Amino acid sequence: MARGLRGDAMRGYFAIGVEGLSKPGNLGNLMRTAYAFGAQFFFTINAELPVKRFGTDTAKSINNVPYFSWDRLDDMQFPAGCTLVGVELTDEAIDLPSFRHPSRAAYVLGPERESLSPAMVARCDHVVKIPTRFCVNVATAGAIVMYDRAMTSGKFADRPVRAGGPTEGRPDHVHGGVRFRTGKTIHQLDE
Repeated sequence: MARGLRGDAMRGYFAIGVEGLSKPGNLGNLMRTAYAFGAQFFFTINAELPVKRFGTDTAKSINNVPYFSWDRLDDMQFPAGCTLVGVELTDEAIDLPSFRHPSRAAYVLGPERESLSPAMVARCDHVVKIPTRFCVNVATAGAIVMYDRAMTSGKFADRPVRAGGPTEGRPDHVHGGVRFRTGKTIHQLDE
């Protein structure tokens, strides 16, 4: 049986946010999608938004997932070990389909009709791009990144060679026995 996201997501965590956002509808859409994909938190930096007015967030994500609103880039703080990944359509960016997602990541997108600031790009550990002809809506870009993260988590059956769904699910992971420093298992110690 193929596995989905419920209770079986990639190890680690992820968050997603936007720098310089100005449309509450885009944030509401992104928040709802992030909640659906299991984000641990979402954030904005230098956003021009009315507080808690995200009409497109019909799932009321703000009541279930922490939201951080930082006024300046210098205010932004992430947990230790969190990798910051910028999403920007530039020649230097890594194509998203070729990118291995960090287990602990915060993804940041640029504002509507603009790009990530040079200061934000400099702060990012990686910058990825969605291989499109032109920039897509910020909430759509976020959804694509989160979908790609879910697809590469290793929790789904492999795609078949022919059109259609898989005929077999991904096998359940089997844990080995407890090992001690001697290299022996519990059963070997009892012998």
